[in-house]
Amino acid sequence: MSYKIKLEIFEGPLDLLLYLVKKDHLNIYDIPIAEVTEQYLKYMDIMRLLNLNIAGEFLVMAATLMQIKSKMLLPLEESQGTSEVQEDPRAELVKRLLEYEKFKEIAQNLRERETDQRDVFKRPKSLAQEIPEDNQVYFEASLFDLITAFSQALEGVPKELFYEVIKDEFTVEEKVHDILHMLLALTTLRLSELFTKAKNKLEIVVTFLAILELIKLKEIIARQKGLFQEIEIIRNKENIIPYDRRNKT
Repeated sequence: MSYKIKLEIFEGPLDLLLYLVKKDHLNIYDIPIAEVTEQYLKYMDIMRLLNLNIAGEFLVMAATLMQIKSKMLLPLEESQGTSEVQEDPRAELVKRLLEYEKFKEIAQNLRERETDQRDVFKRPKSLAQEIPEDNQVYFEASLFDLITAFSQALEGVPKELFYEVIKDEFTVEEKVHDILHMLLALTTLRLSELFTKAKNKLEIVVTFLAILELIKLKEIIARQKGLFQEIEIIRNKENIIPYDRRNKT
């Protein structure tokens, strides 16, 4: 993969851990560390495959999870003549996650207040008429929602290796053009349908990178009607609720 992309929308390792906890309905106070570590490393493998710039914090968190997992596998040491309770190796991580979740909620509340102040002045009629009315409430899909959909698409395709494709049949630039052209005729595209139409894994990867590029350029928005539901692609509008707001539920 010669194409490399750096995303401003890139969340950090704590975002990924919170996403995994909520996606699998896990108890944040009693995290199954082996399961979460396996899922975390899987997402990192996908990000490497896509040539996404992985920040050092992701690698540090991976090492932390592996260390906690190792400690959880060790037998409990029996204290001599005392009933001393050993500290849970996950305690510090749980504390960080809870603090980070509160921080995200506060940041989201501030953004909502800013939006309310901005919307005090009504937009001109000409601009309002360009945006069709839609009473459906949508949530903005996170990067990890997109990676989950991408991973599921790859699972249904024969396991040929990417580097076995000699001719470059698809490019990110061409896919960007194709997606924008489709959105001229259709107001909404389903991400799963874009992946289903792909001829092979290479086209799935290129399609996914094109979507990330369009999101980075603020040309499109990936949205969901509910938490972890089908992802839809639309041209950039304002009728979207940020992903952070979903984490309050």
